[in-house]
This record gives sequence, C-alpha cells and structure tokens, in this order.
Amino acid sequence: MAERPVAPTARELVLETDTGSTVMSPGHDYRVGRDPSSDIVFEDARVSWHHAVLRSDHDRWTLEDARSTNGTYADGRRIHAWKVRPGSVIRFGNPDDGPCAVLTGRPPPAPGRPSAVAHPELTGTYRSPSSVRPLPARTIRIGRADDNDLVVDDLTVSRHHAELRARADGGHEIVDLGSHNGTYLNGRPVTRAPTGPGDLVGIGHVTYCLVGDELQEYVDTGEISLDVQDLTVAVDRGSKVLLDHVSFPVGQKCLLAVVGPSGAGKSTLLNALTGQRPADHGTVLYDGRDLYRDYAELRHRIGLVPQDDILHPQLTVRAALCYAAELRFPEDTDQTERRARVDEVIRELGLEHRAGQPVHSLSGGQRKRVSVALELLTKPSLLFLDEPTSGLDPGMERSVMHMLRGLADDGRTVIVVTHSVLSLGVCDRLLVLAPGGRIAFYGQPDDALAFFGFEQWPEAFEAFERDQDRDWAGEYQASPFRRRYVTEAGTQPRRPDSAPAAPAPPPRPRSPGAQLGTLIRRYTAVLAADRTFLAVMVGLPFVMGAMARALARGKLTQTTALNTLLILCIGGVLTGAAGAVRELVKERVVYRRERAVGLSRAVYLMSKVVVLGTVTVVQAVVLTLVALVGVDLNTPGGVLLPPLAEITVAVALLAFAAMTLGLLISALVRKEEVTMPLLVLLVVVQVVFCGALLPLHGEPVLQQISWLVPSRWALGAMAGTIGLARLVPGDLTSDPLFRHVAGVWLLNLAMLPVLSAGYGLMVARLLRRHEPVVMRKEAARCRN
Repeated sequence: MAERPVAPTARELVLETDTGSTVMSPGHDYRVGRDPSSDIVFEDARVSWHHAVLRSDHDRWTLEDARSTNGTYADGRRIHAWKVRPGSVIRFGNPDDGPCAVLTGRPPPAPGRPSAVAHPELTGTYRSPSSVRPLPARTIRIGRADDNDLVVDDLTVSRHHAELRARADGGHEIVDLGSHNGTYLNGRPVTRAPTGPGDLVGIGHVTYCLVGDELQEYVDTGEISLDVQDLTVAVDRGSKVLLDHVSFPVGQKCLLAVVGPSGAGKSTLLNALTGQRPADHGTVLYDGRDLYRDYAELRHRIGLVPQDDILHPQLTVRAALCYAAELRFPEDTDQTERRARVDEVIRELGLEHRAGQPVHSLSGGQRKRVSVALELLTKPSLLFLDEPTSGLDPGMERSVMHMLRGLADDGRTVIVVTHSVLSLGVCDRLLVLAPGGRIAFYGQPDDALAFFGFEQWPEAFEAFERDQDRDWAGEYQASPFRRRYVTEAGTQPRRPDSAPAAPAPPPRPRSPGAQLGTLIRRYTAVLAADRTFLAVMVGLPFVMGAMARALARGKLTQTTALNTLLILCIGGVLTGAAGAVRELVKERVVYRRERAVGLSRAVYLMSKVVVLGTVTVVQAVVLTLVALVGVDLNTPGGVLLPPLAEITVAVALLAFAAMTLGLLISALVRKEEVTMPLLVLLVVVQVVFCGALLPLHGEPVLQQISWLVPSRWALGAMAGTIGLARLVPGDLTSDPLFRHVAGVWLLNLAMLPVLSAGYGLMVARLLRRHEPVVMRKEAARCRN
C-alpha cells in the first residue's frame, strides 16, 4: 500500500464487497484489480490486473480509474477521477453486473483516543498513558542515547531515531533519522510525514499520540491481548478450506496451547497469526490494533520459534546469540550493550552453564531454550512456538512447557502449537482444532476431555479421524464454553470481516556493509568449527592434484595430456560444488526467520559467495600446483601468461563457477539428503559436456547444451594454453575452442564469470520462494 505524505484528515471509509469488507484509513492508497497483491482483489475477468485506485486527498477520498480495459462505474456512470461519497455504489468492468463495491462512512476518531486502536480502554497498552507532557513548540529528538529529548530505553531503537518537529502552521511532523527499525505513523513506515490529533507514532516498543496540546506516551510492556476474529483461509480457488471462521480471544500473560489432529490447520493458523501468511478474511487484533494493517510496525513485537532450530549447531550458545544480536539490533548498538542483553536472556532461561558449549552438544530441550533465547533478544510481547516439544522425552517436554509458563508469567502472551498433550495443565487456555480448520473446543484445558466425552486424549484424536460426520464445531458453538470463553471474554468489539491490508515493506535492515561483515564472520566461524568440512576441504585438492600428477607422469604427452586436463576439470568442479551444495538447504529455516526480521537477501547470498568463493579459489590453486609444479607442460609458452599461471586461472574460475552451481542446486532442493546424488550427477554432466570424451562442435543440441556447462569453457582455456591440438592431433582436439589464440582463450575465461553471475541471479530468485508470503507480495508490488 503506497505511503502518502499528507495529514490523514479524511474520515475512514468501509468498502463492502461480496467477499467481505475493507476498512480504509486516510493517508494510504488502496489498489483495486485482479493482481493478488492488490488491496481489493476481484477475480472477475472483466476487471483489469491494475484497475483503479482509491486514495485520500486532504479531507476527501477520490476514486481514479487506472486506464482499465472495461472501465470503472460510479452510480451508473463511467468515471476516470471521481470524488467518493459514502453510500455510493461502484462497479468494475461493467455498469450493470460487474463486481460491486459499496462505500460507507466511518466517523472520525473521538478526541484524545488513538485512532488506530479499536477500543483502547480495554487493552493493556492503551488503557492509560505511561507519561503525558506538553507538546513543545520546537523540535524534540527521540532515541536511545541520553542526549535525546525523549529517551527510549529499548535496544531496538537507534541512538538518534526520529524527530517530532513543530511546523510554522502550528502542526507537527515526524521525521525518521535513518533509524534501524524504522519510524511508523499509524502502523505504516514513514521517513517524513505530518501528524494530527489521534495519530500513533511508533518507535520500538513505544507509541506516541498527539492529544490536544499534549504528547501521550504508551509503552508496550508485553502485557497485551490478542483477539482473533473470523479467520478464514482457503486454497485451490476456495474449494479447500484450511481455516473456517476461527475466532477466540487471548488475554494478557496467557499461555495458549493449540492442538488437533494432523491436517486440522494448526500450522495454517500459526502462519495467519504471525502474519507469515495472512488469512484470506478475518482480523487479528494485537492489543486493539489490526495486525495485518499495522504489520510493518508490530512485526518487531512478535517472536516466532519454528519447529526446526534456528541456530547454527557448530557455534557456541553465546556466539549464536551474539551474532543474532548484531543482526537484529541497530548498527549503532555497541558490543557492550549487545553482550549485556545476551547475558540477560541467558540468565533468564537458565543457560549460564551452557553458554560456552556448542549448540550441537546440547540436549533437545536445551537447544529449544536457545532458540527461544534468540527470539527474546528483542523483548517480543507476543511469542509463538511451533511444536517446541517435538522429539523430546516426557521429562524434557515438561521442562520446556514449564519454561513457557514462566515466560507468560513474566509478562508475555505465549501461543504454542503442539502435538503433545502431557503438559496441557500448565496452560491457561486450550484451543482444539477439528478437521477442516474449525474450533472444536476453546477454554480451560481441564474441561476439554469431559466436553468431548472421553477420558484420554488418544481416544479423542481417534474420534476426530473416525467420526468425521460428527459436527464437532457445531457442538462447541452451542455450548456454554463458547459463550463464556469466546463471546463474553472477547476484549475487542467485532471488526468488519475483511481481506488483510497489503503488506508493508520489510523492516529496514542494518546497512548492507554491516550485515555482510556480520554474516561473513559468522559463516567463517561456522566453517572453522566444522572439523569434517575442514578435513574434506583440505584433503580434496591434494587428492585430486595427486591423481592428476600421477596421470601426467612428469610430462604432458599425446597419451597423458587430455586425461590430465580432464582430471583437473573434475577436481575443479568437485572443490567448488562439494562445499556449496548443502549450504542453503541446511540453513533454510535460519534464513526464513532472519529474512523476516530484516536480513537482506542479496547480502545473505553475497556472504556465501565471498566465504565459499575464497575457500574454493584457494583450493583450486592448491589443486593445480600439486598437479603440475615440476611437470613438463610440453608447450613453448602460454597464450598471454606463463602456462602454469594460465591453467591455474582457468581451474580457479571453473571452481568458482561450480561453487555457484552448487548453490543453485542447494536452493532448488527441499531436503539436504538429495544433494549428494545431485552432486554426482553434476560431475557426470561436467565430464560428458566438457569436450574431452566426445566431439561437441557442430553437433546440434549437444553443442548448445555445452555452452551452459562451465567445464566446457575451462577445458577449452587449458587446451588452448598447452596447444592440445598439437600434442594430441585428431577430430576431438580440433575443436575451435581449443585453439592457442588470445581471443579464443579470453572468450573461454570470460564465459566462466558470466555463467557464475547467471547462476547467482537464479539462486537469488529461488531464495525468494522461501521468504514469508507477506514479503513476497510486497516485492511484487514494488516491481509493479
């Protein structure tokens, strides 16, 4: 949704369509079309991909047709730019039966009440301000450093974060000072924007509101409520429902467990609640604020612990947390501040005696504690965990659940999705999902089994699968439990059932250079701690080089030259691809989580290329020197450089290209186990299409395929260096790419970095598939 630097003085509108309602706040543009990333989406073929735009302009709303094919119609007339009136009927694509939308007005917010909050007096954060001060008639600076006018004790806030400036006309504007995590106006990121009465300015865990001649400060201390209203998720064009009108409230300092049989929609619900994959319809209210609408700001207050550990097992506990702190905290946070916060979460989770141990040496329960510690670095108010007890023995499971109980008691709302039912008694609330994504029970855990009519949980889960005709959700709808725990306990008034607002841009990351430096140091530490990797990487070039040297027999001749060059090609491919083929797939969970909190995709990939590329080039140089130092190359001279130097350059560029090809395979596959068979296939392809076994020049299809194979160009460069056609005359070596000519030799070398760049771009594209849906939609919007 586009940001407009105007004061949002127009009233809110509600746009009603056949699929639901969208509350439109002033200050934003709302796009209409068939594009799935539009704010209002119609699937009717008569609607253009980008059809129209609704936008506020000072104190009014306008509807503009975006040069659609079939037109936009208001009150029966085709319009191009039209002043919106509440009650108007708009049709898209056809004036008679095109998709219809009706606009209704909403009154302006009451004075003194934050406009972006549904019902502030019922929420933990907005019940009463933590401080109130007169609005100054000058500029005030906000940040973490002591020299600011308003000091925010929050490591997610930059030292000098933003300024609230008084304007000549008597109003105010908020200006971001290049902060790490951004400044937000009514949930949307801004760099400079006017502020008016009732607007919410979000900075870290603090929200400021201008009320009359006062500036009110609200601090999110973690004691927040969550209200889930009518969440619905469907796939296959709506034919398969994964979540079916799920509604429930979660109070402050509550520990909620979500259970249900496989396929009941637990993971779908988790993705909808965290914003990773917003629901198609419905609302999630974070302490009275629409999570989807204000996701850009509120995502910083949400912690997510996936089922798989988001850790590098080779690092120590302290090192893993320190690197995470570098990536998540502002660049101006010094090492002392970061280390103090790391020590704080280590103590909070009882990891003092494990801080110096490698993560892989910890038990399953201890590793889960470290994953939770990583998320607690930024002090989230809302913490989600996906199957944290999976694979743990009963004792460890009990320990983890009691840890979560303690986290909730300390002032957080904790929601855990689990298959285990052994420790449900420590939870405040239990949500049971039935097949089809409907609520079968929500209430106190002790009441669930009696409500279902069973004595043991295995019986209940068997009944879900066996009695598929039983209306589990209907029974709960009619029960007093629903009235008590859902209807009467809801903290927020019902909001219109609406499609989620368009996603906001990802959090502003640290500078690319700072991120790259952290990732390079972390990745280097991970590789240095992996003894198996080091042994293979050190031994491989010596083994392959020794094989090539043995084949050369001291001199390149008619019988040894081609085989020696072939072994050098194979060695270059292996040294490059072997170290890279598993790197992305094994870190997929880590990447997905770090990307969601601001990691740059390009920087992440570049860190892999820099570290692996350096290792690969060094290996290639060692391989070539072991193979050919002291060997008579039987050539009068190289094309442009000494022969050994030219061959070394060719092998190094081949290994680098193979490394990027290995990353491509790693980005393509879903499981780490399949990378080794694909590595073998990669080597076979390089051997077949390098030109050492069969003629390729002039062969239809085969020749064109070989252009995409790095070993083809590397072998050509090495063959040109030694004059292979002279040493081994014949049809195979008469290939034009084997000529001892400067232009041909340079072409062979130039194609290797070109292929490397092409593979790298494909890897970057594939990495996008593993990012949260909300971020992929925003990227698509930016391209359009």
